[in-house]
Amino acid sequence: MARTRFQDAGDGLPLKALPAAALRAVLSEGYSGRQFRQDLTAGFLVGIVALPLAMALAIAVGVPPQQGLYTAIVAGFFTALLGGSRIQVAGPTAAFIVVLAPLYARFGLAGLLMSGLMAGLILIGMGAMRLGRLIEYIPFPVTTGFTTGIATVIAALQLKDLFGLKLEGNPDHFFERLGAMIQARGTASPWEFLVGLGTLAILLLPRLPKRWLVRLPRPLRKIPAPLIALPLAAVVGWGLPHLIPGFSVDTIGTRFHTLIGGRMVDGIPQVPPLPMWPWHAPGPGGQPLGMNLGTLRMLLPSAFAVAMLGAIESLLSAVVADGMARTRHDPDAELMALGVGNVLAPFFGGIPATGAIARTATNFRYGGRTPIAAMTHALTILLAILLLAPLIRFLPMASLAALLLLVAWNMSEAEHFLHTLKVAPKSDVAVLLTCYFLTVVFDMVIAVTVGIMLASLLFMRRMAGLSGGQVTHPDHRALPGPLPEGVVIYDLAGPLFFGAAERAMGAMRAIGADVRVIIFRMEQVPSADVTGLVAMEGVLREMARQGIKAIIVGLHGQAREVFARGGIQGKADELAICDTMTDAFRIMKAKLHTYRRLELGPIRFQVLHREKAKIRKAPK
Repeated sequence: MARTRFQDAGDGLPLKALPAAALRAVLSEGYSGRQFRQDLTAGFLVGIVALPLAMALAIAVGVPPQQGLYTAIVAGFFTALLGGSRIQVAGPTAAFIVVLAPLYARFGLAGLLMSGLMAGLILIGMGAMRLGRLIEYIPFPVTTGFTTGIATVIAALQLKDLFGLKLEGNPDHFFERLGAMIQARGTASPWEFLVGLGTLAILLLPRLPKRWLVRLPRPLRKIPAPLIALPLAAVVGWGLPHLIPGFSVDTIGTRFHTLIGGRMVDGIPQVPPLPMWPWHAPGPGGQPLGMNLGTLRMLLPSAFAVAMLGAIESLLSAVVADGMARTRHDPDAELMALGVGNVLAPFFGGIPATGAIARTATNFRYGGRTPIAAMTHALTILLAILLLAPLIRFLPMASLAALLLLVAWNMSEAEHFLHTLKVAPKSDVAVLLTCYFLTVVFDMVIAVTVGIMLASLLFMRRMAGLSGGQVTHPDHRALPGPLPEGVVIYDLAGPLFFGAAERAMGAMRAIGADVRVIIFRMEQVPSADVTGLVAMEGVLREMARQGIKAIIVGLHGQAREVFARGGIQGKADELAICDTMTDAFRIMKAKLHTYRRLELGPIRFQVLHREKAKIRKAPK
C-alpha cells in the first residue's frame, strides 16, 4: 500500500520533514507523464465543480462571492503544496457556514479575515506540537451529531434564495431565521423557485437508477452534474428576461457589486486576488477594525473555534481520502499546511478554509492521485476568474441555493444518523441528539464542547464498569496451595483511575473481623492514577491501624511506577510486594504465626481522602 510517510506521526521526525510530505513522497517514488496528465485533467474538472461551490459558500457566509474564490485559489494551492495528503482538496466548506456567518455579522469582513489568520497560526502550532491525531479522540456520535446539525442549518438558510424571499433584517439564529422567512412568505417568487427546482433536478441526475442512466449519451454521463446544471441556469438567467415579460430572478450580478478602479463592477471582478492587509478590510459599520491587542483578544474565541473545526473537518476528509486511494496521510503535515493556507488567504481576501470531502472525492473519481491535481484545481479557478467573470454574473442565486441544498444533504450523513439511532447504546444516542440539537439551536462550538464532555463522562462510566474488586474463593484451583485461615485474596481488575477507584475498593469494607492478611492480586490492573493511589493508601493505612498485613502481587507497568512514586513499597511486618502468588504464599507462611489483628471492627476508609503528613518538631 502506498504511503505518504512510512513512520507513524509523532515518531520523533524533525519539523523540517513535515512540509510538503505528500508531494516529496510522490516525487521520490517517481512521477510519470501519464500521471501528470491525469492530475491536470482531474484538477481542471474539480476546479470547474468547485467554482460555483466556492461562490455559493461565500454567499452563505454573507461575503461577496469572490472571497470564496480567493480562498480556493490561495488556501487550496498552498495546502496541497505543503500538505500531508496526496489527493485532498482544500477550500471553503459548508461546515464553516454556521461559525463564519455569525462572525461576519458581528465583526464584518475584517473580523472574519483576522479570525482566519489567527486560526491559521493556531493550526500551525497544533501541527508543530504533533496534535494531528486529534480526530481519533472525538467520538463518532459527536462528529455525526454536529455534522448533521450543520447540514440542517445550511439547508434552512438556502430556503430564502430558493424561494426568492425578501427578509426584513438578517437574524443570526436558526429559529429566528425560520420565523423571518415564514413572515416573508408573501414575497416568494415562482420564477426563483422554478429555476432552483430545475437546477436541483439536473444536479440529481447522477442519482437516478442505473437502468435509467445508461439511456443517456455516454459523454453526458461522464460530465459532472454541476458542469451541466449551472451553465444552463446562467443561460436562463441571461436569456429568459428578454423572452418572457415579467421574468426576473436575482443573480450574482444583481446582488453583488464591487468598486474597481473607480468603476462599479457587477458580480465577480475580473482581477486576480490582490494583496491586502486583513485589518484594513471593512469591519462593523464599514470601518476597519485595526490591528491591536484588544481586537486580537476579542477575536481569539472565534479564531479558536475556526481552528478546531478546520482541524476536525480536514482530518476527517484526509481519512476519507486514505480510504479511497489506499494511502496514509501525515496528519501533522496536513495541519501545518492548512495553517499556512489560512495564514496566507486573508492577505488576499480569502476566508477560512479546510479540507473538502466532496471535492476530494471528485478529485479521486477523475484520476487525481497527487497534490498536483489539487494545485491545478486552484489555478483553474484563477483562470476562470480572469476569463469568465463577465459570464458568471448571470448565475441565478436560486441555482446556487439548490447546489448548497445538495451539499447539505450529502454532508448530513442521514443514513449514519438514523443507523446510530437504531443500533447504538442509549448513551451514544444521547450524545448524538445532544450535539445535533445544540448545533441547530445554539452553535457548533457549544455542541462539540458539550458533546465531548458528555461522551468523556459516559466513557469513564463504562471504564469504571470494567474495573472492580472481589474476594477470591479460598479453594480456587489457580492458587499455589490451600489458603490458610484468616487470609483473604482480593482480586483487582481494570484501570485503577478516578472513575473506578471507589468501585474497585468498595468491597474491602465487607472484610470480616477474623482476617489477618489480605493479598491484593493486581496482574489485571494495567494502569493507575493519583485517585487510585490515594485509595490504596487509605486502605493500607486502615489495615496498618488494625494490624492487618498486606501483600501486593503482580503489580506491573504504569501502575507499579505510580505506586513507587507514591511511596507504596515493601515495609517490614506491614507490606510486601511480590511478583507471583508463589512468592506471596512463601512469605505469608513464614510469618503468619506472628500476625495478630487488633479488634477494631470493619475496615473504614474514604477513597478521595488523604491524611496530611504529620510535621515532626525538631528537638529543642
